[in-house]
Amino acid sequence: MRRYAEAVTQSSRWLPGRSAVMPSSSVWIGMSQEIDNPLFARFFHRFCGRDRGEGERDLRRELLAGARGRVIEVGAGNGINFEHYPSSVNELVAVEPEPYLRAQAEKAARSAPVPTRVTTGTAATLELETGSADVLVVCGVLCSVPDQAAALAEFRRVLRPGGELRFYEHVRSHRAGFARWQALVDGLWSRMMGGCHTDRETLAAITDAGFAIDHCRGFGFPPRARCYPVAPRILGVARADSDTVAA
Repeated sequence: MRRYAEAVTQSSRWLPGRSAVMPSSSVWIGMSQEIDNPLFARFFHRFCGRDRGEGERDLRRELLAGARGRVIEVGAGNGINFEHYPSSVNELVAVEPEPYLRAQAEKAARSAPVPTRVTTGTAATLELETGSADVLVVCGVLCSVPDQAAALAEFRRVLRPGGELRFYEHVRSHRAGFARWQALVDGLWSRMMGGCHTDRETLAAITDAGFAIDHCRGFGFPPRARCYPVAPRILGVARADSDTVAA
């Protein structure tokens, strides 16, 4: 399924709503269920954790359209996606490890259109029952988790057989020149942007984890961008088949 990742193009501005991550400057609390990164959290809430027009709302609606049942959103950030969940969702469990962002998400949950519970946790250590979710949503999260394979294995564990992984992520470009640019800036970008990496092959990681791609499209966003390193995007749905769900 690597061909999906190769459909991406370049564009500008990212960080749509994330932070179940381990930034290099973070302080871990307890057994890794909380990540205290107050400076980045406030930067994210002020400048990144809100829709800025240019079609971002449409992309969030596309990501969540048709979701139903019990939904887990990992790395919910400040709750930017909450308003876009459809009425077919019976329960939303929003996982956010950063205390400041979690507090903002709790505020957003009060006006969410579906019943929403905000809790702490990280992508690789979700305190949720095995097979308890119909849908798991990640939006700008897999760029930042310290171990994609561990996070995706945990996602498979909490999803029921046939459950959906809905993802909207930035990825490594299929164009060699732009991919080299992403690799060049990755170290500095990661330190500045809370552990976000510019050049991960996230779609390949999803399929390597045993998910079956239902559909996925690659694109550049926003359309006018030319050299922003996190512009290439993928948006799609993968399924946790019964013979691939982690024990």
